[in-house]
Formats: sequence, structure tokens, C-alpha cells
Amino acid sequence: MSSLIRTPFTVLSTAREVVEGIDLTGRRAIVTGGASGLGTETARALAGAGAEVTLAVRDPGRAKEVVRALRTEVGRERIAVAALDLADPVSISRFVREWSGPLHILVANAGIMAPPETRTSDGWELQFATNHLGHFALATSLLPALRAASDARVVVVSSAAHLAAPLDFDDIRFLHTEYDPQLAYGRSKTANVLFAVAAHERWVADDITVNTLQPGSILTALSRHLPPSVLAVTREDPSKTFSTAEQGAATSVLLAASPTLRGLGGRYFEYGQQAPVVNPPFVTREGVAGHAMDPDSAARLWAISTEVVGG
Repeated sequence: MSSLIRTPFTVLSTAREVVEGIDLTGRRAIVTGGASGLGTETARALAGAGAEVTLAVRDPGRAKEVVRALRTEVGRERIAVAALDLADPVSISRFVREWSGPLHILVANAGIMAPPETRTSDGWELQFATNHLGHFALATSLLPALRAASDARVVVVSSAAHLAAPLDFDDIRFLHTEYDPQLAYGRSKTANVLFAVAAHERWVADDITVNTLQPGSILTALSRHLPPSVLAVTREDPSKTFSTAEQGAATSVLLAASPTLRGLGGRYFEYGQQAPVVNPPFVTREGVAGHAMDPDSAARLWAISTEVVGG
């Protein structure tokens, strides 16, 4: 990783532009959180290039309009929908049991951001449980399907929020730290990056490439738990440039589909480019924090996650 990967794409590129000229016919994909925002645009671009895409969503009933629109646009045979609640181990197990055949692309896109303090039934902070543990359980359980595919890709959507939020391994359950929804979110996003580092190292020999990304600043349903005052300040911040959902999905699609990235994993991308490693103090919201790329931390988190969910 001595040199950064560079592509012709920018912050203004769209998911459709990234996948233009790439034929994904015969490849099967799962996009978690595919019922809205980045997930829908990721699914639209992959299916438009020929992939068969399953939208893994918590409530399939609420996704009916999105599914109908995508099927009209790209063909009914290319879009499926299945129930998946990443905070519920039973739901994850059911989803995996019902999947059959190879899996070429897994986009771990779903997430929750900054809710009031909430715990799962086994005591995990909800953001960490959903954003990291749920996707960890899903990906490791689907490993046989990924191994059965050629050039399989796992794409994990992180966030610039990870920059100021290293994991606290002494309080991984967030039981003793005063709850801060943004800090908890940032830690879950650090966990996403560490997962990609560890997973790629373990799976690259099986022709499985694992990368992570931050999609940029996009106002989607993910921000629904933020107070209106915070959203107002965010919208009016002159230093922020907001992307559309289709632009935000571009990097996810790049990592899922670009033939040039085969075997090049364990990396963090933003705006279509591999991001450099940066260390505090962080003067911008760009780059990937050194604490999120640390192989020892990645291995430690992998061991903890395996103990919790298996894999």
C-alpha cells in the first residue's frame, strides 16, 4: 500500500458514470439498506449494469415503491427484496439460510446514526450492534457464498465521523462512558474500517476483496435522529459541500464493480480515490485515521466480534 490508488472519478461523479462500460451480467449482489438513499442508488447502478440485486431491508413492506420503481427501470428479474434486521441475530440467520448460490457483491450500506441511547437485547449499544456487529455476522455467515463466486467484493460504508472516534477496547460496549450519540456513531464507523482491514487479510486468498469508504456529506434518512437545530446548522455551514445520493453512491459502486480493484483491498476510499492515512489533530474531515487502519486493533476487534456472533 505504498502508493495510493487513483481513478478518473471525483466528488461530482455519479454511480452511473462509475459503472458505465462495465458488464455485471451474471453477478449477484446484496445491498443492505437498499430501500432509500445511497442504498437505492447503489442498487440502481449495479442492476443497471446487469447485476441481480437483492435489497436487504428491515421492512420489505415499506420498500414496495422503491422496488417497483427499480424493477420498472432495470427489469423485474434484476431486483429482489428480503427482510434483514441487522440488530437481530435471528433475522440475520434467517436471511443467510434463505440465500442460495454464489454471492459476488455484498455492500454493507445500512446503518443508524445518533439515536437516543438504545440497547439490544444482549446489551450492546445499538449503533455498534447494527453498523458493525450486524454486518460482521452477515458477511462472515455469507463467506461460503462469497468463496463460491469469482472476484467477490465486500464493500463497507463508513463515515468521516470515524476520524475523531477511536475504539475504546476497555469499554467496547459503551457501558461506562457517558453516552454521546455522535461518539458512539463514530466508533461504529471506526469498527467498519477495522473490519475491512481484517477481513481482506483473511479472505484475499479466496479471491474476495474487502474495502471501505466514506460517501461524503449527504442529507438522507440516516440523519433522522439528529435534532432539527443540528440539521439547520449543518445545512447552513458554508464549509460543507453536499453531494446527491447518486454522487454519494459512486464510490460504493466503484469498489463493487471496477475490474481494476480486484485483489486490492483493506483500503479506505473517498470521492472515488483511495484516501491517505492521517493522524490527529484532524484539520479536515478527509482521509482515514491511523487508528482505523491499525492491524493490531483490527485483529483485536475481529476476535471480539467472532466471540460475540461467531464466524
